[in-house]
Amino acid sequence: MTIKIVIADDHHVVRKGLVFFLKTQEDLVIVGEAQNGLEAIKLADELLPDIILMDVMMPEMDGIEATKRIKETHPEMKILILTSMSDQGYVIPAIRAGANGYQLKDVEPDELVRSIRGVANGESQLSAKVTSQMMTFISGESKGTEKPLSHLTKREKDVLAEIAKGKSNKEIAVSLFITEKTVKTHVSNILAKLELHDRTQAALYAVKHGL
Repeated sequence: MTIKIVIADDHHVVRKGLVFFLKTQEDLVIVGEAQNGLEAIKLADELLPDIILMDVMMPEMDGIEATKRIKETHPEMKILILTSMSDQGYVIPAIRAGANGYQLKDVEPDELVRSIRGVANGESQLSAKVTSQMMTFISGESKGTEKPLSHLTKREKDVLAEIAKGKSNKEIAVSLFITEKTVKTHVSNILAKLELHDRTQAALYAVKHGL
């Protein structure tokens, strides 16, 4: 089976490196390259690839928003996030946006190929590093004593629930009818009170506690 791939990454060197390597695989065909999320959406509509290798941090539109929009139009299209972001609140939003896999750019070439083929076959693929971080947090091994929800005010719980939905600060502000600056303050308070490091941990905490 031939797998048609679009590569979406704002770094020219990264795209060319991926093209050079993936072309050595007989079943992988690069049909297009995008420099940002908007271009990725356009190529998704025009080329109908089987998989899009999607970076997260890109100009014009980030990879998470692009993933969400592509999945709304082409739910059957597979998207494998390929990024250097592992612990800054991107994993959960990407998965909620519809990503079928999440790999880091330092992945071994052979493992990347396996992930591409796995996603093409309908499997979910998650970086071993990201999986380990998530499992450690969920199991409670990252903290000796987990701080309870009672440490938060009602508004902070509302903000935490929105974080769990993968929303940005701007989206949370609109949803809760508060300013973005206020959201940032609430997020800082939430992380401090629960002794969490980032939004990814906050999202996992929220899911774990049914928010």
